[in-house]
This record gives sequence, C-alpha cells and structure tokens, in this order.
Amino acid sequence: MISLEKDGGYWIAVIDRPDKANSLTPEMLERLCEIAEAARDAHVLVLTGVGKVFSAGADLEAARAGLATSPLWERLSGAIARLPGLTICALNGTLAGGAMGMALACDLRIAVPTAKFFYPVMKLGFLPQPSDPARLTALVGPARAKMILMAGQKIPAEEALAWGLIDRIVAPDALLVEARALAADAMGAEPSHSRAIKALIR
Repeated sequence: MISLEKDGGYWIAVIDRPDKANSLTPEMLERLCEIAEAARDAHVLVLTGVGKVFSAGADLEAARAGLATSPLWERLSGAIARLPGLTICALNGTLAGGAMGMALACDLRIAVPTAKFFYPVMKLGFLPQPSDPARLTALVGPARAKMILMAGQKIPAEEALAWGLIDRIVAPDALLVEARALAADAMGAEPSHSRAIKALIR
C-alpha cells in the first residue's frame, strides 16, 4: 500500500489505499518512516497518493487502537525535515489529520484544485503531533493555525494557497509533471548543496 519508485536520485513514495481514503495503518506509517530515513541518499523525495484523497490520516480502527498517538507520526515528519535533499508533497487530494505532519515537514507543497486541508484534533480530543503546530504556524501564522487546529476549519485549496499552506495549485493530470519540474535544479546538484541552502534559509 506504500510503493517507492526510484529514478536515480529522484524518489517518489506513493500512498496507495484509495478505497480507504489512503488512511494509514501502522505498517504503512512504518514503511513511510523507512523510506524517509533511507532517502538521505536521494536528491529529491516526492510524497503523493492514489485517488482523490492524499490521506485521511490514521485508519479509524488503528486510531482507536492507539495509532492516533503513536510516535511513528513524529518519527516520519522528523525524518522528512532532516533530509538534505529537496522534499515535495504532491497532494493529489484532501489532506487530513495526522497526515498533515508529513506535508508540513516537506520543503514544498503543491495541490490539486479540489484539495481541502483539515486537522480535527480538537473535535476528536487528541493533541496534534508535537512538531506540527510550530511548522503550521511558520507557514500560516498563529491565528490561522488556530483556525485549523482549534476551530476545526476545512481550508480549500485557493485559501490554502493565499495563506501559504501550499505553494502552488496544479491540475490533477499535471501534478507529478510539476513536481518533476520543481525538482530539476536539485536533481542537478549534490545533496550537500541542497543541505547548505536549507541551512541558510533556516
């Protein structure tokens, strides 16, 4: 349900469980962690999904069994954030719940026009993953972070773009083409160069 395609230093990890809105089981989350940790050798890592939803977060049954508070979420977002190469989240659809963390940890986020963004931790009685609020606030500011985390608002793609939550809206049939185009310069450089630029931006 998680596939990995490699084209030299260009890696694409794909969430492929469209019949369940790409909701994540512990095994899927573990696999994403393994990919992100191994991607230190990649120039570019792209995360995307199959179907009309990028990910609905934790599988409902698995969430009830403890996945909602699993350290795997933080392990995944931390591994992505530490990568020296360029990381791109190519959102083929709606992004919800704990899956928000991996997108927030990426360097760039592009999305289809129909994507919506929400993180219903207040409604469900959970806290967000530890690193997510700070990353979200860095992108959209504190008030808008509260709109998502405390007021439970679903943010459509156009509004997400205006807020800075995503960086570009792309037609569905061009999503991976756009990701590849954004990756072109990083693909021509050493990961150490990307790392140095990231350090300067931080």
